[in-house]
Amino acid sequence: MDAHLRELRYFVAVAEELHFTRAAERLFVSQPALSKQIRALETTLGFRLFRRGTRGVRLTPAGEAFLPAARAAIAAFARGFEAARALADRRVFTVGMQTAVGRNLQRPALQRFRELTENWTVSMRLVGWHDPTAGLGDGSSDVAFVWLPVPGDGLRTRVLARERRWVALPSGHRLAEHTEVAFADLLVEPFIALPHAAGPLRDFWLAADARDGRKPVIGSEATSPDEVFEAVASGLGVALLAEGNVGLYRRPGVACRPVTGLAPAELAVAWRTDDHREVLTTFLHGLLTRPADDGDGPDPSAVCQDDSASVVDPPPDSVDGPTRRARH
Repeated sequence: MDAHLRELRYFVAVAEELHFTRAAERLFVSQPALSKQIRALETTLGFRLFRRGTRGVRLTPAGEAFLPAARAAIAAFARGFEAARALADRRVFTVGMQTAVGRNLQRPALQRFRELTENWTVSMRLVGWHDPTAGLGDGSSDVAFVWLPVPGDGLRTRVLARERRWVALPSGHRLAEHTEVAFADLLVEPFIALPHAAGPLRDFWLAADARDGRKPVIGSEATSPDEVFEAVASGLGVALLAEGNVGLYRRPGVACRPVTGLAPAELAVAWRTDDHREVLTTFLHGLLTRPADDGDGPDPSAVCQDDSASVVDPPPDSVDGPTRRARH
C-alpha cells in the first residue's frame, strides 16, 4: 500500500476545512481534482475518510484515526527535507515558468543571483497549464514567472511586462492577410483552450470578458505552449498569445497578428506570501532592481504605473517597489 505525500496533504486540508471548495482554494487545485485525489486515497487505504451529506463534510471514525498519522508523516518529511537540503553542498533554487520568459528579464536576473549567492544552483522548470501557479502551489517551485490572473490568496505578484495580445492563426487562414485582427472577427473561430484546471487563466486566454456572454467555441485543449502551437498549425483552432511570445514561439504553419479590442496580457513574477527566506529576497532583488548603468530590461520603477492597477501588500521588506496580490 502506497499513499503519496500529495494525497496526504490533500486529506489534511479537507479534514481541517471540512469543505472541499475551501480546501481546493487553499491547495491551488480545482475542486474536482481534489475530490478525485481523495477518492484515490480512500481506494488505496481501503476505507472511507469522509462522509458527505446535506450537513456538509465530516470525518469518518477511520478518518479521525488516520488524521494524526497523516499530519505526522507530512511533518516528518518536511523536517527531513530541510535537514538534508541544509547539509547539501549545493542547494537548488527552482524557478517555475509557464512559457519561455525572454524579454531580457531572465538572463540578467540569474547572472546577478549567481553573483550574490553561494552554494546555490538554479533549476529552470517548465510547468504545464494544469498548474497556473507554475509550481508554487505544491512547493515544487521557489519562485515563478506567471501570466496573470493566477488563483489563490497565498501568493504575491509583481508585474514585469504588459503586452498587447496577438492571435496565432493557421497559415492560409482568411484573417492571416490582415495587418491586425479585430477580436469581433474571432468570435466564430474555434479556440485552443487551456485545461479547466487553469481556472481564470483559461478564461483570460479565451478573452471570455470580451465576448458579451457568448460562449467560446473550443476546438481543442492544450497543456503547454508547444501543444498550443501544434494544434494551431494542425488547423484545430486559433489561440491568443502575448506580443513578446510571438518571436519566442515562431512555428512553421502558424501566422501571428495583433488583436484589437482586448486588454493587455501581464507577465509577472510570483512567490509565496509566507516565504521570507534570504535566498528568495536575493533573487527578487536581482530581477526587480537594476544598477544605474544597466540599461537592459524594464525599469522596475516604471512598471505597474497604470492607475487602474491595485497596489497591495509589499514584497519581503528588503525588496522595494509595488506588488499585486494574486488575483482570483
